[in-house]
Amino acid sequence: MGMTPKSFNFPAKRRTRLLLLTAAAAATTAAAQASNSDELSSLSAENLGAQLHGLVRTTRAVSAVASTVADYEFSLRGLQKDSDQYRQSISEVHLRSAKRLLKLCELNKGFYVKAGQFVAAQRVLPKEYSSTLSALQDQVAPLPFKVIQGVLKDNLGPDFTEMFESLDEEPIAAASVAQVHHGVLKSGHEVAIKVQYPWVQQQMTFDTRTMYFLSKTIAWGIYLAGEKFHSPCPLAKLYPQYRFQWLPLAFADSMTSELDFFHEARNSERAAKNLRNNKLVRVPHVFWDLTRRQVLTMQFYTGQKIDDLDFLNQIGVEPEKVDISQFTTMVAKALVELFAEMIFVHGYVHADPHPGNILVSPQGPNGFSLVFLDHAVYRELDEEFRKDFCLLWEALILKDMNKTLRLGERFGAGKYSRYLPIIFTGTTVESKHAFGISTAEKETMRSELKSLLFDDLSSFMETLPPDFIAIMRIDGMIRSIIRKMGVSRVTRLLTYTKYAVYGLLCSKFDTESCKSLTKSYFAVKVAFLRFIAKLKYLLILIKVLTGSIDSTSWRQKVNSILNYMYSKISSEFWSILLHPIFLLLWIRPNALF
Repeated sequence: MGMTPKSFNFPAKRRTRLLLLTAAAAATTAAAQASNSDELSSLSAENLGAQLHGLVRTTRAVSAVASTVADYEFSLRGLQKDSDQYRQSISEVHLRSAKRLLKLCELNKGFYVKAGQFVAAQRVLPKEYSSTLSALQDQVAPLPFKVIQGVLKDNLGPDFTEMFESLDEEPIAAASVAQVHHGVLKSGHEVAIKVQYPWVQQQMTFDTRTMYFLSKTIAWGIYLAGEKFHSPCPLAKLYPQYRFQWLPLAFADSMTSELDFFHEARNSERAAKNLRNNKLVRVPHVFWDLTRRQVLTMQFYTGQKIDDLDFLNQIGVEPEKVDISQFTTMVAKALVELFAEMIFVHGYVHADPHPGNILVSPQGPNGFSLVFLDHAVYRELDEEFRKDFCLLWEALILKDMNKTLRLGERFGAGKYSRYLPIIFTGTTVESKHAFGISTAEKETMRSELKSLLFDDLSSFMETLPPDFIAIMRIDGMIRSIIRKMGVSRVTRLLTYTKYAVYGLLCSKFDTESCKSLTKSYFAVKVAFLRFIAKLKYLLILIKVLTGSIDSTSWRQKVNSILNYMYSKISSEFWSILLHPIFLLLWIRPNALF
């Protein structure tokens, strides 16, 4: 972190104390109401301790949030939004506030760590928040096996040990929601048993209600500050009408899915089915007879985090004496292909691709395979959105400005559509090159981005559909991983392009409509469409390469031919042509003779 934020001290004024005390009293009251009267009447000593611990966490949260509101209020008051002093001051306040929240999450642990990671992964907050909160690690001290044993008995029955040949008491991983133990079944299968902590559901309810109420309190405090002092509160200027009340609700929805292990198991099986033709990906098999809402039993795989460069160095030099940079690029490309397939082809995307959920195993083709873990949270894209995003990616790579702007309008980006190339490819909408950017274009981009204020970004994000924001967040996490691996961004751009082309040509097949047809017919049709997709991808690459050469008459002629060929290879053309031809040939093999 390059900047060290200046410290902030509250002015000794009555209005500051009033705001802080009011926020604290309101939030603490709301937290106390998180448990209903029936729960309170039957509290055991253990539950009472949990409630008191929850109130302590809430008090810390109130203090951190109230301090943040006051910091924005007094640090920015009187500054002009378009001044250099305002930009410097607001960046300092962002960083101070982010560090304050980081400390809160580290102290409160549990769902506060999960919430911090959730916020860091969003693309709606200033970079100071994302970069600071991304340092959070979801690792906790494991619970004694006696507690875990109780959960296993409650879910699998008192005689659950009879199903195992062995079950290690020491966990192989422990996080804020569950811990994982290695075991061997009577059948000889090695398994990983994910066991949820018994108090997690209660703590989630308590903490998410607190977070939601604090978010509502911030909105109320901004309004009150503006009314009391007869001038807009600086925080209200920064967050007009405080636009982030949806964050606690989105986090609560995400955590509700994550706590239902049946839901995770179903996601895992669907992902495995979608990715069954990807020979470099392993999705652990689910053992349903040993899976419950709080217990998930899966096939066990060995491996290390995908961003563990020392491990990649170790396994990359032995199998075939492959150059280590080449091997790392192969692993990174496999990762990008995995998510490109999910985004552009299936429209069913793993929503939490941090390195701990993607392991590299030394077994597999080319000396490695990717082990895909933690399928608790997925994003299912709207089918029309998926097709439009495929079209957008083609337009971005081909530098088709008009098409990019038109699709941006369809996504709801409006006047901000011109920034879509910057977000996804790192080039400007006027840039003539798909993979590079000139010095002059860099200066233009810096100037444009500097002129944008945070409320512009907030307005932009509000107009986008949830699917678009989810893809931006997931893509950002993938980019972060391959950047750490030292792999060129061109690998990602070209891989996305290939799958965007294929995803557009080969829309999701409706298996119900194919029941009357044999698998052979279906396989031939898919193979032919893949051939057409590769041909179209090749044409795109040629267009990109010719676009990077200085303008000449021969290049213009080549482009004219390419444009004509490209226009003919469209999803609509082939979907209309292929189906009746293949159906005719299948029914009457001699139809062409």
